Amino acid sequence: MTPELVVLDMAGTTVLDDGLVVRAFTEAIGSAGVSEEDKRFPEMLAYVEETMGQSKITVFRALLGDEAAAQEANAAFERAYARLVAAGECAPVEGAEDVIRALRRDGVKVAFGTGFAPATQTAILDALGWRDLADLALAPGEGVRGRPFPDLVLAAALRLEVSDVRRIAVAGDTPSDVRSGLAAGASVVAGVLTGAGTRAGLEAAGATHVLDSIRDLPSLLD
Repeated sequence: MTPELVVLDMAGTTVLDDGLVVRAFTEAIGSAGVSEEDKRFPEMLAYVEETMGQSKITVFRALLGDEAAAQEANAAFERAYARLVAAGECAPVEGAEDVIRALRRDGVKVAFGTGFAPATQTAILDALGWRDLADLALAPGEGVRGRPFPDLVLAAALRLEVSDVRRIAVAGDTPSDVRSGLAAGASVVAGVLTGAGTRAGLEAAGATHVLDSIRDLPSLLD
């Protein structure tokens, strides 16, 4: 299969995470009154790690059970993550940029998808100088649900005028990325081992392939 579109996750797949999500979450949940010493904190952190890749507002809703508190915590998360990014604690996965440029040179369209809010996604793209690297960047928002729903992949397919969902490849580092790609009908749904996911977890989610890094994706597609 020669894909028309490749949809790539960001943190953990094309962008190194290095614990930034956990650090931003710790600060955000602290603003909601749950410190690291709180007996609820370990269980909440475990849930965050389990749901890596999903929309962060959805995660906070599940943890806090109150819309106002979830919105406040999500805003705190965005501020904390953006501050870490602005401080230079954001770097690409080795070879990711070369992979994206090579795909586009070969006529394949590339879209970024993320579980972050649009403002956080933009902060990452700006920090890396990636605003124009891909054809499209999408985040959960009005009319577009986050993972594991298929919306990010399908929205990219619609906007980039893909002729057949079977000509889509998806790559991400979490089971949520895999489930999203499968739900969208993509023929290639690859898990990568540079982020939160494990080989066993990605395979259990149904990944068609498990790669050491996004650098291995072009040879798979060839």
